[in-house]
This record gives sequence, structure tokens and C-alpha cells, in this order.
Amino acid sequence: MHYLITGHTGFKGAWLSIWLQSQGHSVSGISLDPITGSLYEVAGVKDLITNDMRVDIRDFSAVKEAITSTSPDVVIHMAAQPLVRESYKDPRTTFETNAMGTLNILESVSATPAVKAHLVITTDKVYRNVNQIAGYVEDDPLGGDDPYSASKAMADIATHSWITSFPGAPTAIARAGNVIGGGDVSPDRLLPDLINSYVNGMPPVLRYPQAVRPWQHVLDCLNGYLMICDRLLMSKKMPESFNIGPDQDSFVSVGEVATIVADLWGSKSVWSHDVQENPHEAGLLALDATRAKSNLLWKNKLEFRDSIEWTVRWHKQFLSGEHALGISQKQLSAFLEIKGG
Repeated sequence: MHYLITGHTGFKGAWLSIWLQSQGHSVSGISLDPITGSLYEVAGVKDLITNDMRVDIRDFSAVKEAITSTSPDVVIHMAAQPLVRESYKDPRTTFETNAMGTLNILESVSATPAVKAHLVITTDKVYRNVNQIAGYVEDDPLGGDDPYSASKAMADIATHSWITSFPGAPTAIARAGNVIGGGDVSPDRLLPDLINSYVNGMPPVLRYPQAVRPWQHVLDCLNGYLMICDRLLMSKKMPESFNIGPDQDSFVSVGEVATIVADLWGSKSVWSHDVQENPHEAGLLALDATRAKSNLLWKNKLEFRDSIEWTVRWHKQFLSGEHALGISQKQLSAFLEIKGG
């Protein structure tokens, strides 16, 4: 099977490339350049890719050429401007990338008869956030106050419109939350910031220590994506969208996560609260993944503590000199051996 991943140089994209290649699939990717020190770079993911293309998804002609010329069986669209704070700094690029970029992918996939399944990845932040304790379900209203959330909600709505309005490859939407795992070096993400602080013996500074997030290991998230793709390939009738999120025991505050990571790392550094005024971020976000559990028989294999421990272990092994690809492959093998999900 030939998979094309948009955003393959990103954190989830690199892990997904490693996973698919290990299962004997061909992988193509379209993306911007990777971040220096990213998993894509340190694990040598470039060497696993059949077609490694640098394409800005805002460029419709380039996107269409990349997808039609490679004729993949499956397209998984993950490329995005993924940061809330960056969206305040550059809202135009955020909207153009996340909303119009998704439209460019949808139209290009429709022009590629070889595609048998198409999965569009959005986010938990597409929901109109009313700080409810219960997790959001797929039919809850969409919305978004900050430019990032609004742009992803627009991408979600555009995908729904495309599915409803035009024939083509079976298409679905997956919404996930705060994904963690080894090799993430993205700016403005909690685990990379914590690990960098503890490596340097400095106490991390937290913007919103009281904010609660649904923490999930990247392999659990990707497992859900691939199960959706498998169902699409079977051309069986199923819901249009799925939440791929952890259970409530993984809804943990940022401050508590920082304390646990410090303990696992062996650091005596304690975190401090950034009292400066920061752009608005949601205080509580949670997903209800009942639909994925009942329709796909998917569930998370790793508990919250396991997800944190696997992430910290990956970085400790990497800093001790082990090769990133080997560490990732060993964790993937261990994950696949866990029953269920």
C-alpha cells in the first residue's frame, strides 16, 4: 500500500512514517522543511521515504502536482500551522495554511483516482469551548476563539462540506488532543519545554499550570488514525468524524505533568508560574472517544503515566547516545505487542 502523508517532517508525521515503513508500506510525503533536531532529522526518516517532497500546502498547483504524480492509495492530511500563540502573531498564515491548505488537499485528492481513502486530521480545539467537564462528542458545535482553533474548525467544516457535496475517495475526519512522545522538539509544547529545562537544570516556567489537557501518547493517536484508514479502505459505511482521545484519567493539569516529568527525570528543579499576561488559551479541553471505541474497537493502550514514562525514557536513551530510529522502532514494537486497541 502506498501512503502519502502531508506534514511528514513534523512530529506525528515522522512517527507515522516510521510505523508505515516498518509494516512494509511505501510512504511519500509533502511538507515544509523540518525543525532542526526534529525526529525526522535525528531518526533519518528521509531514508525511509519513497518521495520526499517540499511543498507548501498553500500552493494549490504544487499540491495537486505532488498528489496526482505520486498516485497514492491513501492520503493522511496532517500538515498545519499547529501553535496557538503563533496564530496570534501570524493569523493570515494560520488561516491560509489550515483552512485553504486543507481545501487544496481535498481538491487534489479528488483529482487523483488512485486514492482509495483520505483522512483529514484536525484537533480537539475545533469544538466551541464552554469549559464543560464532560468530553466533547463529535456532534457538538464547532467554533474557536483564537485564530488556530478557528482555522482548524474551518478546515473541519470544509471537509464535511466536501464529503457531502462531491463524489470521490472515502474520506473521514479525526480529532485528537495533546499528543506526546519521544522526539518532539516543537516550540511551545509542554513536554519538549520541560525536558529542555530539566536537561539544563533550569526550572520551567508555565503559562497556565492549572489548564487541564487530555494527554495521549503519539502511538495511541496514530493507531486510531490507521484504524480509521483501514475502515475507509474497506468502503464500509461509518461515521464521518472520530475523536481519538484518552480516557478521563489522562485529563491532567499542566502543573501536575511538570511535577511528574521532573520526578522521572531526576531533577530537583521545580516549575514556576509565568505571571505575565499571555494570549488566551482554553482552560479545559477533553474529548469523548466513545464513537471510536464502539465503531472501530479502538482504545488507548498506554495509560497516562505510561505515556509520560515512555516519552521521558525515549529522550534519556537518545541523550545517552542511542540512535533515534532504533529507540523509536523498539517502542513501536513494544506498543504493537500490547493487546487491545
